[in-house]
Amino acid sequence: MVEVDAPKMVKIAVVGPESTGKSTLAEALARHYGTVCVPEYAREYCRDLKGNYSLQDELNMFYGQLALERSLIPLAQNNLLICDTMFLTIKVWCDYLFGDTPSVVTDKLKSAHYDLYLLMDIDLPWVDDPLRDFPHLREHFMQVWHDELRAISARYKVISGLGKDRLENAIAATRGFVPA
Repeated sequence: MVEVDAPKMVKIAVVGPESTGKSTLAEALARHYGTVCVPEYAREYCRDLKGNYSLQDELNMFYGQLALERSLIPLAQNNLLICDTMFLTIKVWCDYLFGDTPSVVTDKLKSAHYDLYLLMDIDLPWVDDPLRDFPHLREHFMQVWHDELRAISARYKVISGLGKDRLENAIAATRGFVPA
């Protein structure tokens, strides 16, 4: 009996600074490709927090994001998983808020694999939200994301555009990565 390898799961992570349309785009891409979107665990986690979050909260969000992604892989269609962010966000925030990132996060970055990262540009107007903190630091965090993605040798494309153009640009960027 000859065993046939299962098709490889392709993972695309939609990442970037605050208020750049990550969730909207990730959900639209998942609909376009007929698969699931892994939501951002931190949004639900932070809704219940009273006051500032701690390094332990960041670790809780790290483990929660990993578990959520793992739980949704069996539901992915067409061997494609779209992730509304991923745990590199934890490193970005830990470094900024606490000056360092726990080794469990940085160690996991060495073995985590995403086929493509879509880095959302800061060309959208800021939309205020109780879970967003730094409208004045968008350019700073855009540079941080470029630096972090380069540091892990990630394949990434910057996605710009307003309205339907943003989704069309993301679809164009994902061609060649999405399983046929």
